[in-house]
Amino acid sequence: MHPRPLSSIFLLLVLLPMAASGNTLRGSDSPYLAMHGDDPVDWQPWSAEVLAQAKRENKLLFVSIGYFACHWCHVMQRETYRDEAVARYLNEHFISIKVDRELNPALDAYLIEFVTRTRGSAGWPLNVFLTPDGHPLVGMTYLPTARFKTLLSELQDQWMEAPDYLRQVAAKAAEAMKGAPLMLAPALKAADVRRYEEVLVSQALALGDEMSGGFGEQTKFPLAPHLRSLLAAWQYKPDAELKEFLSLTLDRMALRGLRDQLGGGFFRYTVDPGWYTPHFEKMLYGNAQLAVLYLRAAQAFDRSDYAAVARDTLDFMLREMMAPAGGMVASFSAVDDVGAEGGYYLWDNETLQRILDKQQLALVQQVWGMQGPPPHDGGHLPIVQMSTAEATEALDMDARTAGKQFQLAGERLLAERRKRQLPVDHKILAGWNGLALTALVAGARQLDDVRYRQGAQKLRNYLLETLWDGQRLWRARGKHGELGQATLEDYAFAAQGLLDWAELTNSKADQKMARRWVEDAWRRFHDGSGWRLSDQTLLPSGYGVAMFSDSPLPSPSVVLMRTAWRLADAEDDKALRARVLKAVSSDHTELETAAFEYAGQVELLVEMMK
Repeated sequence: MHPRPLSSIFLLLVLLPMAASGNTLRGSDSPYLAMHGDDPVDWQPWSAEVLAQAKRENKLLFVSIGYFACHWCHVMQRETYRDEAVARYLNEHFISIKVDRELNPALDAYLIEFVTRTRGSAGWPLNVFLTPDGHPLVGMTYLPTARFKTLLSELQDQWMEAPDYLRQVAAKAAEAMKGAPLMLAPALKAADVRRYEEVLVSQALALGDEMSGGFGEQTKFPLAPHLRSLLAAWQYKPDAELKEFLSLTLDRMALRGLRDQLGGGFFRYTVDPGWYTPHFEKMLYGNAQLAVLYLRAAQAFDRSDYAAVARDTLDFMLREMMAPAGGMVASFSAVDDVGAEGGYYLWDNETLQRILDKQQLALVQQVWGMQGPPPHDGGHLPIVQMSTAEATEALDMDARTAGKQFQLAGERLLAERRKRQLPVDHKILAGWNGLALTALVAGARQLDDVRYRQGAQKLRNYLLETLWDGQRLWRARGKHGELGQATLEDYAFAAQGLLDWAELTNSKADQKMARRWVEDAWRRFHDGSGWRLSDQTLLPSGYGVAMFSDSPLPSPSVVLMRTAWRLADAEDDKALRARVLKAVSSDHTELETAAFEYAGQVELLVEMMK
């Protein structure tokens, strides 16, 4: 992204390093921060001390946010942050902060919003410059090294020439970022809720891709929260067009490049609208949500193949993501151990011919389209082109022989793939493990598999015995202690998962703890101005929001309110029920025009009004 002239520069955020410089990230419990530990940049972690240092030294803060599985984060590190000239300039003129977005989602969300407002879009690596007052000034995503050097020089020159002007520009932008107080909304009526649901469906169908399913004309994210709400809308009011769109979307996601056909699990998104080319990260939160989505769709549409996709995804989570400590790791990197994007998952023709016999090769070429010149630098990615039955007929093979040979081919490829190395982000995050707990409980209920119940037990134990200290929930822990304060997201997703487990096992003690987490979250992250993601951002505070939108993650305010509503029903708690109804209906008129953005809020209102 090209840097804008400083005359149009806006907000950024604040992070400050300590007086004794030097890179302090070596040995961090965060794999993302630790990988920057040998950079020549004097990286510091986000902290109150670093913010204070920025004020003392009157230096701009440079806050760089990313995550371990991010391909372009690795690229920018190699190209830019290990460049000695870049490092010298940053170390002399700026205070440089590195942030793992998965450990500080509230700060990340704030700066993402700033860059989106000022640039039109945002992503990772996220790079923002802040004034010493902690106000965002200018931000961008990936920049080639030459452009980044030019930006640094121009920004420092203007800071030396007109610091007061830049402070004023950033302060005004920061004030605009605070939002506005909640407006009193008219009383919510059942007719309003029905209308919002109709708006949700009509907006989704208008935004949807009629050819390939999903939403978007370039990249394709699975957007599991939105699809879940649309599936619920169909169950409340069956509609042929909506069913066709959901079925198309679920089919494409399951059969094309978003899903690892060989080893199970879903990638984070695809870079094309047809679901063919993934961005090769695998995230715990995505797989957990998609497993639940396919289980629900299997029941709603009576599709056993969707149940098989869910089972395959849960098996992948148990096999690949469960850590010895009992929780599930955060993600697998998009790049392999030698820095090749997707290298772990791709197959060149020579390797296929070496590993497989002629029958097996012919079958995988037919079923997975692995023939001809590879579409990726590293080779072919298995994508379902036809069923094994169709391939058997096309190759004129005996059905029983073909089935056995295809199974053997998969086993041989997996055995070969296990020789490769795939970097893992071993953080065990409370919120994402809460989503995984919900998924395993759903699998235990619907698929009647004891392995899912056993896995859920491990997650429940990790949440209660490792991440809960008796007074507060921690986002993650490492060898050196806590890795971050729990956010609304952590409390909401963990409470939901624990309540799911309590209902599965009839545990009153776990139900009581889920209630404790709901109450703690409500006290810490909700007030008269609405919801906040965190109470520990170290940033100038603004107003809360009436509701958080859905993204690839579900709205944490919706998840918390739904969990509270379920508890109110279970305990016949009229006061809690009234509290949830008041919160969920505040500023509800926004759903008239933005129902798709707040799909989970619409779904929750429908549940409560039925």
